[in-house]
Amino acid sequence: MRVHVVSDVHGNADALGRAGDGADALIVLGDLIDFVDYHDPQGGILGRLFGPEVTARFAQLRSRGASGELGEFVRTLWTRLGDPAAVIDAAIREQYAELFGAMSAPTYATPGNVDRPDLWPEFATDGVRVLDGEVAEIGGLRFGFVGGAPLPPGVPPRPAGPWRAYMRTAEEFATATARLRDVDVLCSHVPPSVPELAYDVHARRPETSSPELLAVIHRDRPRVALFGHVHQPLCARTRIGCTECVNVGHFRSTGTPHVLRW
Repeated sequence: MRVHVVSDVHGNADALGRAGDGADALIVLGDLIDFVDYHDPQGGILGRLFGPEVTARFAQLRSRGASGELGEFVRTLWTRLGDPAAVIDAAIREQYAELFGAMSAPTYATPGNVDRPDLWPEFATDGVRVLDGEVAEIGGLRFGFVGGAPLPPGVPPRPAGPWRAYMRTAEEFATATARLRDVDVLCSHVPPSVPELAYDVHARRPETSSPELLAVIHRDRPRVALFGHVHQPLCARTRIGCTECVNVGHFRSTGTPHVLRW
């Protein structure tokens, strides 16, 4: 059995269309949307709507960790649009139509934090199965999927706005993860809470990770734990007991899927 795994597609539909070549199945671990394109400031939804200077300012504030200032900056952007929610939804739907259309069958997909899972049912065809807090059997193995990214404990979701990242409360993420039982392969967007897996050497800070995923690894001892989210990880893989933990790579940049064989 050969399965190809990608994460952090961020709009790279051309490479996604080739990702399943030669595989029995394709697994997509989220972040389909290209919302802020740090490599092409004129790209992404933000760059196309507001221009490259806005993308550069967004990247600067995010790299500084100025979350309050960043939030205020984004709120001022929405005031430039007559109906920001409708404009952004249209841009997301345009990307999803192309991205889901590029997926080969069968595909098993879970959303990332830069996704709108509420829109996925509009685009998932019969050959694409969306899973979140669910287990699917692929080639005789049990694959457990959990999507999105958890907020820190006690931190509530931000008020709804025109753009809504898939950030879940710690309790919601824990509930979804608890539904995964006896998995052979653990599939998530964010990594388990292991410092070297969560640290991004370019951003020079730890990205979101999950202690619940780490608990599943200790409990079920799956063969493999697969994830993305951290684009430039300090450590792309490590072993926890008998479980190989693998960051499958920043597919937007590499265009190369991770290959899983058994």
